Amino acid sequence: MVTLYEIPISPYAQKVKLALLEKNVAFDAQLVDIDHPAAEFLAASPRLEVPVFVADEVRLFDSSVILEYLEDRWPESPLLPPQAAERARVRLIEELCDTAYDAVNWGVAEISLFNRAQGELAQRILATAKEQTAGLNARLERELEGRPWVNGERCGYGDIAAYPFVNSAAALGNKPAPGSRLEAWLKSMRARPSAQRVKADIVASMAAFASRPKDVAEGRHRREYRDHRLDWMIRSGGLEIVTAGIEANNIRFSQEIR
Repeated sequence: MVTLYEIPISPYAQKVKLALLEKNVAFDAQLVDIDHPAAEFLAASPRLEVPVFVADEVRLFDSSVILEYLEDRWPESPLLPPQAAERARVRLIEELCDTAYDAVNWGVAEISLFNRAQGELAQRILATAKEQTAGLNARLERELEGRPWVNGERCGYGDIAAYPFVNSAAALGNKPAPGSRLEAWLKSMRARPSAQRVKADIVASMAAFASRPKDVAEGRHRREYRDHRLDWMIRSGGLEIVTAGIEANNIRFSQEIR
């Protein structure tokens, strides 16, 4: 039995869930309480991050590693394109989305949902994020030139890698340009049964996270400021947000690996 430990709103968990669904692999989704994690999750996730994939003796963390495993374990339903150059292309898209796109979306959420800044500072950071999202979307728009899907001729790895981030950005107010190929692609992705399941799981989980902004403000939950996210916040003008979070003890950094 495959178990996926997840937080449904996490784009990294969404990637893995989309891949499992597109491959028709049965799995049990377990919601993680990151503040009070289960022992099995802790044993498999040294970075205290979702998703975690568990199947028999296999224990994996990191969404990219899990997706590679799924391709190896269930090759009869491939998500990667057949050509080596195309495989490399969509892996680059995954890297771009996992780092640059995630950082922007996460930063927008820190301001608009978690109220890390107000007034002129908030407006400046959100304006920067809007420009950056437009640039990232323009890059993905070019990937759709001459292709019906980011992955190529059929929906696959590249689309799974990009969808959670483009969709989240749109939900946060930074939508693809009207009439663009990316806008049409996003509509097509949202209509897929796999994406519909991901959306339903997010909606079902929202009640459990309704108090999260208050928990953060009162120090009961710490948001993770790791690598690309920390880099983004500082270079986008939010150094004082980081220092304030350290003082309030409502941010955290990467876990020590033991």
